[in-house]
Amino acid sequence: MTSDLAPHVLVLFGATGDLAARKLFPGLYHLAIDGRLPEHFEMIGTGRHEMSRDEFHDVVREALDEFVEDVDKEALERMLERVTYVASSADDGAALGQAVRDAEDRLLATCSCLLGSVRRLLYLSVPPSAVKGMVGMLEREDLVARSRLVAEKPFGTDLSSARELNAVISSVFAEDQVFRIDHFLGKEAVQNILALRFSNGLFEPAWNRHSIESVQIDVPEQLTVEDRGSFYEGTGCLRDMVTTHLFQLLGFVALEDPHAYRESALRAAKAAVFSAVRPLDPGRVVFGQYEGYRDEPDVAEDSEVETLVAMEAWIDNDRWRGVPFYLRTGKAMAEGRRTITVRFHDPRHRWLKPEHGGQPAPNELVFELADQPRIAIEVRAKRPGPAMSLVEGVFRLDLVCDAPDSDPLEAYERLLLEVLRGDRTLFISSDEVERLWEICQPVLDRRPPVAPYAEESWGPAEALDLPVGGWRLGNRPGEEVLTRGDR
Repeated sequence: MTSDLAPHVLVLFGATGDLAARKLFPGLYHLAIDGRLPEHFEMIGTGRHEMSRDEFHDVVREALDEFVEDVDKEALERMLERVTYVASSADDGAALGQAVRDAEDRLLATCSCLLGSVRRLLYLSVPPSAVKGMVGMLEREDLVARSRLVAEKPFGTDLSSARELNAVISSVFAEDQVFRIDHFLGKEAVQNILALRFSNGLFEPAWNRHSIESVQIDVPEQLTVEDRGSFYEGTGCLRDMVTTHLFQLLGFVALEDPHAYRESALRAAKAAVFSAVRPLDPGRVVFGQYEGYRDEPDVAEDSEVETLVAMEAWIDNDRWRGVPFYLRTGKAMAEGRRTITVRFHDPRHRWLKPEHGGQPAPNELVFELADQPRIAIEVRAKRPGPAMSLVEGVFRLDLVCDAPDSDPLEAYERLLLEVLRGDRTLFISSDEVERLWEICQPVLDRRPPVAPYAEESWGPAEALDLPVGGWRLGNRPGEEVLTRGDR
């Protein structure tokens, strides 16, 4: 495969950090060996610490050895020939600016192209508090022209800071240069929500309050905060996960037909949904903190930071009025899963009974948002035999097995490729950011008390009891129907 992308200089801020090691280096490596990076490119890692080119190459090698299986050593070395490192800071970016210009000169000599055709990708993996200084440095060093700026979450820490952050960025970069990244939107399974819903007559007519009882968006994590205690103390679970990932998933589930798969159409459809989401009621939001969090490095011994959030949200439009959306995520929980559950109303034909009596489980459509996505539909059918009794069954769609010739990309690979192409369809607008903070601001203003929960549990009782009928994961019998044999 040969890429037809324009020549690029890629600049990775925070190049010695955790995100670069876990996601960016593996993503760029896979794009390189698959021939998806530009034919002509150079990459510059940058951070506050001084480091030689060879030392940085060792950082990249170590990251790939840890997070990539079966690294092609020869391909990696070919990629590293185009990679260097320059220290920089908000106060001093002179060396970085010169390194970018030198890289552009080498590209111009190699590909015999015009300077105007060389693009810059600036990946800004820094905390919100550092953005203002870094953007100012990029402007001073004349690194704005021909650039696309990738901004990582969280996009501010509340409504006021989000507005300030957007103002800072927009004072230097045009909006069409800015790519606010949420890696959940790069997942094949999330995009497949749109395909499944809008291309199948089985689902679209039933995608409304008349057929759907509730929706759960559930992203429990088994990992603790590990060595990110300082980050979590300043951010917390609500800012880290809910105002970004979970609400973006809600937007994909709930939007009206965008009529096209392109940036303007999809953003308009999501904006309409978010404008109809009711500001959160703090009384219907549960905060939890796993036991042992206060013993983590860089965590205050009396910390009240939440490591779990469970909440109820409502969308006040004709399609969804009266349908609760339940959102949950947390650290140190019983399983690591990413699941969307669409629960349908019971048709209430009481003359059809389960074989063992009692109340049958509801029909549910379940999206497993794993790297190998699965979709399941839980139904009821007649049990074979002489009696008219019901048994539960499951239709499964395994998208990897059912499409063996497909070529899926990991989320960061997909989104990095979209930045290189200049396609912002799967990125977030400044208006979305501010609206989601407006929705969550009541919870920031009146924080719920933090309830303790045991590690490897499903959270405190207050969170478990939030949805009518319980969560699919953790406290509803029969959940194993989906995952039997798949773990």
